[in-house]
Formats: sequence, structure tokens, C-alpha cells
Amino acid sequence: MTRTAERGSVSIEVAVLAPAFIALMVLAGVAGRSAVAAESIETAAHDAARAASISRDADTARDAAVEAAQEQLDWHGLACANNLNPTFSGSVAGTAASFDDAFSSPVGVDATVTVQISCLVSFKDITLDVVPGMPTGNLITASFTSPLDRYRSRQ
Repeated sequence: MTRTAERGSVSIEVAVLAPAFIALMVLAGVAGRSAVAAESIETAAHDAARAASISRDADTARDAAVEAAQEQLDWHGLACANNLNPTFSGSVAGTAASFDDAFSSPVGVDATVTVQISCLVSFKDITLDVVPGMPTGNLITASFTSPLDRYRSRQ
């Protein structure tokens, strides 16, 4: 067999395998961005719940929670494609209650506050139009519950 019979085979192999390799790299980017974003959002929910739980009233707690979550997301460099609108809830004596009810519970009663954060992580800058079904974003949600101090005065 002569060498001329194999001439151009490397070019054909590269032309066939390059799109698959590029699609694999994009998929790795999507998976990596989702993993980093999930960790960042989990941390933001934790900080938001903690900031809310050390506040004395529900309105101040909401403001502190949003500020803490936004600071954490900014620190991680994560810009959500949606608005940061956390969901607030609570519990009093182990029973589900509203966020406001948790802060108006009597001193000495166990109460908790929960902050849930949803962030739409965009993949528009790394998606490929040639890959069918490629997502343009991923909605990641995290929540965290933090106890209120039983013996600290509230509202």
C-alpha cells in the first residue's frame, strides 16, 4: 500500500470529530456553570436566612435578606437573568406560618424563618445553535431555614 492512498484522511477525521468535540466542550461549560451557580445560590440563601433571623421585625428582615443575598451573588460574580425576588416563609412552634407571624410570635416560643432564592442562570453566551435542544438557561432554586433567637424581643 502506498502513502497516497491515505492522503487527506486526517483532514476528514478532523472535520467529522471537531463538531462533536466542540459540542462536548459546550456541554462541559453548561454543567460547570450550573454547578458553580448552584453553590453560589445555596450560599446566598444561607446568608439571606441568617441576615433575616437576626433582625427584629419582618420588614427589616426582608430588606436585610435581599441585601445579603445580592452581596453574596455579586461576590461570586453571578448575575441572574431574572430579578432577585426571594420567597419568605416561617414557622412558629414547629407549625408552618407566615414570615410576619414568625416575627410576631411571643418570646420563648421556637420560630424559624426560611428564605428561598431562584436564579435563572443564562447559557446564551456559550450555546450552540447547531445543537438541537440546547438549553439557554437553567432555573436554580435554593432555600435555607434559620431559627429566631427564642429569648430576643421581636416586633
